[in-house]
Amino acid sequence: MNNFLEALESLHLTGVRVNYFFVCPRKLWLFDRGLSMEQHSERVLLGKILGEESYPRERRRHITIDDLISIDILDNLVQEVKHSKAMGKASTMQVGYYLYYLRGLGIEREGVLLYPRLRKRKGVVLTEVMVQEIEEAVREIGKILKASSLPKAERKLYCVRCVYSEFCFG
Repeated sequence: MNNFLEALESLHLTGVRVNYFFVCPRKLWLFDRGLSMEQHSERVLLGKILGEESYPRERRRHITIDDLISIDILDNLVQEVKHSKAMGKASTMQVGYYLYYLRGLGIEREGVLLYPRLRKRKGVVLTEVMVQEIEEAVREIGKILKASSLPKAERKLYCVRCVYSEFCFG
């Protein structure tokens, strides 16, 4: 697993990149090349404000490890604050990636997705199935990031709210 951690570092594989992979490989490729349109997104701004203002009593907030993972809240659980459940798979895999990375450092934790606006939470456990899915995703992410051409646009339900929508479908 340590060789795999080195591969994660060489890709500079952050949680955001893992999340973007599960949302849209095209978004990942564009983001990796510095075409970040997120700063113009009202939804992203609202998400940042929500992350800042939710759970103010938690002491260990916004913990960054090895410049790769940035955990919203860290205590006995790895906690990630999300605006909505819309990108459930991507959010779950982002937390799974954090758990995977921590396991590689010898730290075992479970995770939870927090949805403060909905007053809901969802547990995330790093299973062997998830480990395999993360490792496969890392291989695919490596291919996407090394590719010289932009992945093909695929229209999905959430494309209408994506900041890259106009770029992809013009």
